[in-house]
This record gives sequence, structure tokens and C-alpha cells, in this order.
Amino acid sequence: MQAVVLAAGKGTRLRPLTDEKPKALVEVAGKPILTRCFENALELDAEELVVVVGYEGKRIRERYGASFSGVPITYVRQDKQLGMAHALLQAEPYVEGDFMCFDGDCVIRADLEPLVTRQREAGVDAVQQVEEVPTEAARVKAICDVTDGGELLGIEKEPDDPPEPSLIAAGFAVYSPSIFEACAETELSVRGEYELAESIERFVAENTMLVMQTDGWTVNVNTPAERDDAERRLVGDR
Repeated sequence: MQAVVLAAGKGTRLRPLTDEKPKALVEVAGKPILTRCFENALELDAEELVVVVGYEGKRIRERYGASFSGVPITYVRQDKQLGMAHALLQAEPYVEGDFMCFDGDCVIRADLEPLVTRQREAGVDAVQQVEEVPTEAARVKAICDVTDGGELLGIEKEPDDPPEPSLIAAGFAVYSPSIFEACAETELSVRGEYELAESIERFVAENTMLVMQTDGWTVNVNTPAERDDAERRLVGDR
């Protein structure tokens, strides 16, 4: 199975760390975030890494070249940073069949294998990693509307009145190729981006998508404080 890694972001909230390099190359505990994504993908036996680059993408190409630990890398360019759905759609011509998708902003220390295994079951089109968070954190995240059986019904971004606790989408998912059709149908948001949350809303209207919590932790590294949090956790895990 291929692994798509979304690594096109500028990381404006991580400045000055991203003044001269892309967010994906910011180091956490001695390794770039992207290296950690690649390591996660190889643990899941990824056969190819399809990396969507954008801001300072040349630096990513120079850093990793044509392969990582023997696994080939295909680079895809997102010329304008128009959101995660748009970034994912750029990978479509290079993806065959079901695929893993990593948010290149995330440091993940969790067992992801159960998600891959579950997505391969009959009648399951996609599986999204989720985490449980308190209400205050949920207000600035994308919360998941989930049935008692773990099926995803939709995603709401930055809700005013989230439940306690809430499930939020984390940094990893496994998709069927139908997600690309949903991305292509996604409309430009008021923020001027093609939001992956809307694409997933469209996807689940026609497909079965489950959610799963994982053993371990995930940190979306958007700010210096979140980078420091991920670094403390990594050091604590050693």
C-alpha cells in the first residue's frame, strides 16, 4: 500500500523556525517531523511514499532524494497552498488503490496497524484515527460525529458547543480512492481553502468510514509550544 504524506504547508505559526524551511523539516527531538512520518509509514510496510510539497519544497527534495530507507519517494507539487483537500487531490494521479494518508504536521507515537487492518475488511472504505479531547480543546479542532458502532457521520470544524469529551480527527487515515472524488467536489471555504473536513463529509455520504482511537499519542505541531510538547513526550518515551 502507498502512503501519501501532506507536507506542503508554510507553518506560519511556527515562525521563526519556518522562516527558511518548510514546516515538515522542523526538528522535534533531533529529527524532522517528515522523517518521523516516513518512519511511521515504513513501520506499516508502505511500498511507496507520495509526498505533496509546496512551500520550500526544494529543500524537502534535497533532504531526502529519491528514496527513504530503500522505499521510493514520488514528489508532487501543490503550487498554491489552498487547503488539505486540494493538497490531497494533487496526489491522485500517482496513487493506485487504497492508501494511507499522513498529515505531515503531526508527530505520531501510536500503533496504527489496526487502522490499516480494519480498512481492508469488506464493507469498510476508510478509517480515521481519532483522539479524545476535553471541550476547550475541541472548540478549535474538527470534531467527529460518530455512531455507537464507530461509523463516522460527519466532521464539524471549530464547534461552538462540542460534547464532553469530544473525538477529533488526528493525523492518520486509510482511504479508498473515492476520497479523491470527494476532494474534487469540495467547494472553496470562507477561509479561501478547500477543507478536508468538507471532503470527508461528502465521502461519508456515499461510503463507510470508521473511526478508531489508538494506543499512544499524536501531536499536531502548529506552534512552538506544540513542538516543545511533542519533544517532551518523545524524550519521556525513551
